[in-house]
Amino acid sequence: MQSTPNYLWSTEDLLGQGATASVYKARNKKSGELVAVKVFNNASYLRPQEVQMREFEMLRKLNHKNIVKLFAVEETGSSKQKVLVMEYCSSGSLLNVLEDPANAFGLAESEFLIVLQCVVAGMNHLRENGVVHRDIKPGNIMRLVGEDGQSIYKLTDFGAARELEDDEKFVSVYGTEEYLHPDVYERAVLRKPQQKAFGVTVDLWSIGVTFYHAATGSLPFVPFGGPRRNKEIMYRITTEKPPGAIAGIQRQENGTIEWSYELPITCRLSTGLKDQLIPILANILEVDQEKCWGFDQFFAGTNDILHRIVVDVFSLQQASSHRIYIHSYNTTTKFLDAVYKQTNIVPHHQEYFFEGHLYELDPNLQAHNFCKTTESSPLTLLSTSEQPEDVVGVRYRDPALEFPKFVPRMDVVADCSAAKSAVGAAHQTLRLGRALRRGRELLARGLHWVMYEAGRGPAGLDVVKMRLQRVDEELSQCSHGIFDFQGALDGILAELLKDRQQMHEDKSIQQMECCLEKMQVIYRQFKKARTCLRLSYNEEQIHKLDKLNLGSLARRVLSIFQNECVQQYQEALALHSSRMRKVCEIRKQLKRLSNHISACSVEMMECQDCLQGVEHPSPAQELLPGQQGLTVQELGLNLPCKMQELGLDLPCKMQELGMQELLEQMRSVACDLQFNNSIIERLGGAAPTPNV
Repeated sequence: MQSTPNYLWSTEDLLGQGATASVYKARNKKSGELVAVKVFNNASYLRPQEVQMREFEMLRKLNHKNIVKLFAVEETGSSKQKVLVMEYCSSGSLLNVLEDPANAFGLAESEFLIVLQCVVAGMNHLRENGVVHRDIKPGNIMRLVGEDGQSIYKLTDFGAARELEDDEKFVSVYGTEEYLHPDVYERAVLRKPQQKAFGVTVDLWSIGVTFYHAATGSLPFVPFGGPRRNKEIMYRITTEKPPGAIAGIQRQENGTIEWSYELPITCRLSTGLKDQLIPILANILEVDQEKCWGFDQFFAGTNDILHRIVVDVFSLQQASSHRIYIHSYNTTTKFLDAVYKQTNIVPHHQEYFFEGHLYELDPNLQAHNFCKTTESSPLTLLSTSEQPEDVVGVRYRDPALEFPKFVPRMDVVADCSAAKSAVGAAHQTLRLGRALRRGRELLARGLHWVMYEAGRGPAGLDVVKMRLQRVDEELSQCSHGIFDFQGALDGILAELLKDRQQMHEDKSIQQMECCLEKMQVIYRQFKKARTCLRLSYNEEQIHKLDKLNLGSLARRVLSIFQNECVQQYQEALALHSSRMRKVCEIRKQLKRLSNHISACSVEMMECQDCLQGVEHPSPAQELLPGQQGLTVQELGLNLPCKMQELGLDLPCKMQELGMQELLEQMRSVACDLQFNNSIIERLGGAAPTPNV
């Protein structure tokens, strides 16, 4: 145990260790409050006094929710070592989060945005106080969980920090080599003499590498064998990087460098967020300090992302999900353009459904007034174009490529690493399985909505029925077409219900989750074994059996994904294409019928006006001897009222009575109309008017 006048800790409660200090979990002697104490070692006292005091002064100067707080500076009782008493972050660092196999391919989009917001806010406070950090990396970004369950990230370790304005330079070198600006790397790691001075943009390079790491789970610049083993190639990759490239990887010894201008497909961020983030990464991962963005541009770019809202969209014909990042004050017009950029569906061909209803977007409606969407409850986009949309589906990299090969020989370090990779790949496979399942659900649900759009929309089946008028010839022609359409739609509906039942009975996701849980148990055991100097004979045998079991579970996860998730998804896509074509063709036919019947309705209303003239003749239109004035009601021609009566509750009637009963009503109305027509003809012969 060690202590200061007010705090107590055990050296076994180590939270982290660096070149000049160790950090421990400690307690306040009076209140029991948990804190973190940074205890400096002998090497730290070899530094100049002003350097030793710099971190104390920096932390006293800074006060922000995204920077670890300094509570006190004390000394240990025996050795009189300086101790910084700081805020305790119970969830470790961002590096700990990224080392979790669940995040082997980067953070989830929601968590990444929290990291982005917290780091940007913390850095903004540093720049307001003229401070350059000089050692930004995931290990120096601490995490705690707030009362609402949401992560809060805080910058820490200001041992290398110093005051520096935007136009000032420094020459001393600090930092962690994978995150160092190439100019600093050249002198600090390669030990090459150079006279360059460094500005505040070195922090931006480190932030760029950190954000890439958080988004993908990997470093952006990786020579063959790793950054620590091939330092010359590491320097070459960062300095020869083409403008706009955000990553460079050497996959073979002495091989070429593969440059990337995009985030990898395995990254968990949506295309919408990637499109916003990539230009920022490209401009802060710039070797030339003169060409690199300044902090003003960086803050403008990142805050632009953070001040946008997200609208989830599912393109039904393309079977693809999209996240649209848009400002809350942007209108529908801007939103439709953003959707076009991701889907290539032009704005005037975009039609939307939400929760079973046609969702009409007023051109001047602002985005903050849109319905609240999620990945599982998006706006469903339907293209009204005459040209069929190509099916895109869920895009992904085959997870079989992510699973490691297990070597037969006993090696606790290699086995632990392989187990970690296998668990990470299983997490990714499970996520893909869930994405495919969600895609199938959205396909079935969206197609169901298009078929039955609750009596709303100009081209809907129910609306067409609402607009059916008592026009003799047209009703008889339309009734046969609508009856045929009903049969086709009923067939598709039956298939959709069957598909939903199969999805409900499908246990593939639960089976993969079960396998993953068992793999995680083995990985934790391997992680524990890695710390042991030597395993006993029995422990070795158990280790070997666990290794076999791990391989078997990994193959099981892949088998379920490929033979069940992928196969069922592909079958759903194939069926969806043919169903979508049928439904879209029926919608087009119904739209034509609707327009034709509307035209007939206008003609019928003109006839009604003529009959009104018969009912109330003008003085010039005196009745002949023996003629009596007939009312429209007596003629049985109160058609508008009857149409209103028939049409207003048709959406409800359609669901209650079904299509067949509706057709019988239509035929009955047609008979009435034929009788009315005969009366009109007799009236026309007896008392012609200029309008008849």
